[in-house]
Amino acid sequence: MMKKQIKFCFLIFVAPIQGRRPECSFDDAHTTAVSETIKLITIFIFNFNPFVLIAMDDHQTPTVLLYHDNMFNLQSTATIISSFLSDDGRHVLILDSTVFHPQGGGQPSDTGFITDASSSCNFKFLVQDVRSRNGVVYHYGVFEIGEEDVEAGVQVVLSVDESKRNLHSRLHSAGHLLDVCLPKVGLSHLKPGKAYHFPDGPWVEYKGSVPQAELQSKQQELESEANDMISKGMKVSVAVYSYEEASMLCGGALPDYIPKGSTPRIVKVGDFPGCPCGGTHVSNISDLVNIKVTQMKTKKGITKVYYTIE
Repeated sequence: MMKKQIKFCFLIFVAPIQGRRPECSFDDAHTTAVSETIKLITIFIFNFNPFVLIAMDDHQTPTVLLYHDNMFNLQSTATIISSFLSDDGRHVLILDSTVFHPQGGGQPSDTGFITDASSSCNFKFLVQDVRSRNGVVYHYGVFEIGEEDVEAGVQVVLSVDESKRNLHSRLHSAGHLLDVCLPKVGLSHLKPGKAYHFPDGPWVEYKGSVPQAELQSKQQELESEANDMISKGMKVSVAVYSYEEASMLCGGALPDYIPKGSTPRIVKVGDFPGCPCGGTHVSNISDLVNIKVTQMKTKKGITKVYYTIE
């Protein structure tokens, strides 16, 4: 409720500054005085009310996602844009760039540390959760060392938890591997939908059905085919392409949610058709070691495949 109220009030206050004249009539001198007063109020709100940063995040510059270009670099430097308490009481850091993968696309967020880049190391921030909204990445956590009031402009060092990142990448790539294995076991009619690449029970979902009498045999075939590919090894490539190039790499068409004219990030397993993806992955499918398809079920035109990796 507080978030919505602040956003509403802020829009009213800044309307004259943005060139929208108020409905009531003022002479020029009066309008100028009101505008100057509004500017002071706006500055006060931004300096002393951190919730405005949350409400107005769509006006912030998007965070540069360094892991998009290099998924295997787990450390980087960045500059703090803002530091504040979220409406649920957690500390939040917004940076100009990040190597932390935010939760999304069926993949959990990274965890790790953000520390002061200076030799004195004035603070250490434990990153417990990372989320993205309107292109701005929010790093949630607690200060283990140092002051909680960190100023904008401070240079910091980001360090991602390597073991968790590797696990999340393996689980995500395993889901993509199952996608490319479907046609090889006679299930090309299944079309990828939602996915859950979390350690507590990953699954991939497809539009389309499998006859109940075939579920068990198809489950075994899918697992066997996936492990055969893992044993042979296959490069996983990730890159950003033009809309036209991406369409060709993804079998001739992109999903409707990809805007035309955009530059999608495409993930490909070997020479199989790719798909748009913003997550992190292994460099070779052999890094999965072994996959087990634990269950396959069909209900109301949707097929769900559950899996684990070793």
